[in-house]
Amino acid sequence: MSRALIASRNARTAQRGIVMWVAIAVLIVMSLTGLAMMRQMGGSLSIAGNVAFKESATSSADAGTEIARDWFRLPANAGRLQLDNPANAALGYYATWGGTVDPAALPWNGGSVAVAVDAGQGNTTQYIIQRLCLNAGPVTQIGQVCSDYEVPPADKGGTSYGKLPAMPEIKPYFRVTTRVAGPRNTLSYTQVILN
Repeated sequence: MSRALIASRNARTAQRGIVMWVAIAVLIVMSLTGLAMMRQMGGSLSIAGNVAFKESATSSADAGTEIARDWFRLPANAGRLQLDNPANAALGYYATWGGTVDPAALPWNGGSVAVAVDAGQGNTTQYIIQRLCLNAGPVTQIGQVCSDYEVPPADKGGTSYGKLPAMPEIKPYFRVTTRVAGPRNTLSYTQVILN
């Protein structure tokens, strides 16, 4: 045999072995890329699921806030709004702001009200109402510090009307903090200032 023919056969034999190794390397790289893409897609789905649970918790918190607002606006509760006592704490109401705005530091065990606003989503909703005053008692008492607003009088007064000048009514603001615990350790707090 000629040298050229022998060299040609040796080259083809060597190429077949190299092609196999290159193909195996390409398959390994493609497999790793496919695994990375699947893992990234799974993470995205997990994030989307967590966002859905958080939105559900926030929706329940809104409903809890509305129930709290309805409670302190009831005319029957008007006399309680100046008191800071254990009976009111059992109703989730405090006549003082308590010195902290951190929702995690509030008395959720035994000092809040659990409300049923969940539509089968697995959320537990609680609220606490705090009157934004430093001390219990009337808003107008001496030494009282409140975050308040004035309601203009409905009746005009003054000497031209033959009466004493009408005084505006001072009303405090209220902070409603709502806590929702849901599935997958979802925990959501909302705070709303109402009057």
